[in-house]
Amino acid sequence: MGAARATATLKDATAIAGIGQTSFAKRLPESEKTLACRAILAALDDAGIAPSEVDAFASYTMEETDEVEVAKAIGAGDVTFFGKVGYGGGGSCATVAHLAAAIATGQASVGVAWRSRKRGSGPRPWTNTQVQLPTPAQWTRPYGLLRPADEIGLLARRYMHEYGATRDHFFHVALACRNRANQNPAAMMYDRPLTREMYMTARWISEPLCLFDNCLETDGALACVVVSAERARDCRHRPVYVHSAAQGLPAQAHGMVNYWNDDPLTGPSWTAARRLWKTADFGPQDVDVAQIYDAFTPLIPLSLEGYGFCARGEGAAFTEGGALEIGGRLPLNTGGGGLSEAYVHGFNLITEGVRQLRGTGTAQVPGATTCLVTAGEGVPTSALLLRS
Repeated sequence: MGAARATATLKDATAIAGIGQTSFAKRLPESEKTLACRAILAALDDAGIAPSEVDAFASYTMEETDEVEVAKAIGAGDVTFFGKVGYGGGGSCATVAHLAAAIATGQASVGVAWRSRKRGSGPRPWTNTQVQLPTPAQWTRPYGLLRPADEIGLLARRYMHEYGATRDHFFHVALACRNRANQNPAAMMYDRPLTREMYMTARWISEPLCLFDNCLETDGALACVVVSAERARDCRHRPVYVHSAAQGLPAQAHGMVNYWNDDPLTGPSWTAARRLWKTADFGPQDVDVAQIYDAFTPLIPLSLEGYGFCARGEGAAFTEGGALEIGGRLPLNTGGGGLSEAYVHGFNLITEGVRQLRGTGTAQVPGATTCLVTAGEGVPTSALLLRS
């Protein structure tokens, strides 16, 4: 019995059966609750499942619309599992993982994960000077690291110094995401191409990060429905199985800057990746398409290394030669990602991963059957391996 517990995994026991989203914009008139309910109902309709069957919810701790209000508004039945995951964008994939665990162990049968956010028209968290600084921030904000962009800018500069990364490497990331958004009518940057000249002459946000190294500020909501693998086969679309899932909080972690760690450039992705691949039937070389968290362009090369697509220090060079484009070594963020589709704390990476494995992406990778989805690098994180 003990040995059985030690080897138990979530491998292909559950599947994402439905996805839904609202429109994305800099400003939407609806409340976050209304947006959340619209996305959830769209995901349930996509799966062909009635709201009254929902008995599990998972969301972010930063979600301001709670499961009590959502359950009432959509007409859910008795709810037997609910939970929240912390650390902002680091929690995206974990919401699905927690539902998968609940369903695989019989605690629930139909789970909904969602994220609703009005960041485009809402306030900036760091502008509230009435709130006492959390302990980690007391070691960064007094020195001018006020925003996530400032903290990631510090890591980016160190990465450039140690491994020779250049702004051109970051541009490759921004361009790949923008190119995919230009193919996606739902993306905020659908009709706005990006050129190298535009990138290189853009205003600084936090040097060495320019405007196009930073994610969008978006109003919108997304959701997905998780059920057992058996149930998913009777739903409206081809099942997208949760093959492996992991969270990662490395020893001595310090959010974003990570400078209490022996090596600040070895972030939470390395911890999550070890667990993720350990319980999977395939490795990085077998991933057909990836949706990698891109709040800032330098997170992509750091994540490419952490998740094993290249060796330490080779993430920047990996981006060269169109490697992240359709037809390249690792097609990336095929809906446009946080940089060019929408930034809703990474949940759109999950839904895009589902579309790719259904074969319905606006920038479809031919024959894709495996997809890596990651949550925020630099903070306690999570990741999913999906397969069709």
